[in-house]
Amino acid sequence: MSIALVWLKRDLRLSDHEPLVLAARTGLPVVLFYCFEDIQLDDPHYEERHWRFVSQSLADIGKKVPTSALWITQGDLTTRLNQLNELHGIGAMFSHQEVGLANTFARDIAVKKWCVQNDVKWQESNYAAVIRGLTNRFEWDKHWDSVMRSPTQDCDLSQINWCQYPLAIEGAQCLNNEVILQHWLPVDNNIGKCSTKALFQQGGESEAWRTLASFFEQRGKSYAYSLSSPSLSQHHCSRLSTYLAWGNLSLRQVYQFLLQHWQVPGWRRSLIALSSRLHWHCHFIQKFESESRMEFEPVNIGYQDLPRSSGNIQQQHLAAWKSGQTGYPMVDACMRCLHATGYINFRMRAMLVSFLCHHLAIDWRLGVKHLASLFLDFEPGIHYSQFQMQAGITGINTIRIYNPVKQGEEKDPKGDFVRAWIPELNEVPSELIHTPWQLSSMEQMMYGVSIGETYPAPIVDIKKSYKDAQQLLWSWLNKPIVKVEAQRLLARHVRPSN
Repeated sequence: MSIALVWLKRDLRLSDHEPLVLAARTGLPVVLFYCFEDIQLDDPHYEERHWRFVSQSLADIGKKVPTSALWITQGDLTTRLNQLNELHGIGAMFSHQEVGLANTFARDIAVKKWCVQNDVKWQESNYAAVIRGLTNRFEWDKHWDSVMRSPTQDCDLSQINWCQYPLAIEGAQCLNNEVILQHWLPVDNNIGKCSTKALFQQGGESEAWRTLASFFEQRGKSYAYSLSSPSLSQHHCSRLSTYLAWGNLSLRQVYQFLLQHWQVPGWRRSLIALSSRLHWHCHFIQKFESESRMEFEPVNIGYQDLPRSSGNIQQQHLAAWKSGQTGYPMVDACMRCLHATGYINFRMRAMLVSFLCHHLAIDWRLGVKHLASLFLDFEPGIHYSQFQMQAGITGINTIRIYNPVKQGEEKDPKGDFVRAWIPELNEVPSELIHTPWQLSSMEQMMYGVSIGETYPAPIVDIKKSYKDAQQLLWSWLNKPIVKVEAQRLLARHVRPSN
């Protein structure tokens, strides 16, 4: 007897899951299938933290379905599908569309070809409100609203005809507990021990719902007033981005949960701010779906030859930025926080990109994968769209050159965030915490810091780098090819009313 295969990707949940609903309707034994693909395990966009989160998410799913219903393997996807089909027979396959990187798009093309060759019907469901192949934004907002307000796609798990026999292909197991955390990653990553790290968010639909509930119980009430602070945002922001990125929750579930709380007194400003960001979520992913070449080149080709630094200085600056050793406390604290937790708020992410591309004049392509590997909530569509926007190479967005000292003084006035991540500066008083290079020799001795030794001196003069970047970017904005491309981008990615 053949099976109905639900291919899990970035939709690691059991609720509001149309592919699961469709598979259940076939009446065939249903199998949930996840493959840790070699092309992704070897991809520099991803690190251990991502696969640990996926493993935790699969373990959570495994606790809610029969042991034989969740099949997990590793390797080349089409090879595994071929083995599955030969041994068990795939009557139909269901999955969500994935707005991913070029390697997963190429994989999907290969899967489609394999399905045709093997007479396997593969049905893909849309991802949120993203429309594949879209060429303009006419009526897109209405479409988004329609999708988000439509009923969620749910089914009674106890009524599904789950598969009752184990997976029988090489290198695969049926697992429904935390053994997944130790088994499905490169041997040297020691996932079992890392899974207990308290600073990283834990994966899984159950944890996602707890996080969502806690936001609306109390901590989200100050959301609108805290989202720009690197410290306050850790608690008062929704912290749902990772669960959305890996599909532990659907965007529709979050939006409808928000609407249920719309009339709660004292919350309106924060709910408006969150609602706005949920709208933008699909906007940026749609932009990447419609212009995925931005993974490799500026979305506005007029910036292809923008002058950038090179040689030894470039490599030294890039290494300092990646490791949090630039001599600018706010930049370094944010980077170190990302290394340790996988999360930083949006304002600080923008500052990190701005510092790289504007103050260090480094090509955005040299930093985009590094930040992706640190962001636990790495979502390709949002990441590349936002990175290019903050790098100032779209020709249609406001150019922002963030001053890391000003950001520190405004968003971390007492220096608590900096001290949390840069213990070298722990004794420096608040009025100098963001400009430690101004400490005299006596003050450095007094506060236990030696600029250039225990903490680096600034690698660039931000007054000069700001002026240079400003002159370059504003002059480049007026180039004919940039203007022509800007009009094309506006027509393709912006709704006519704007």
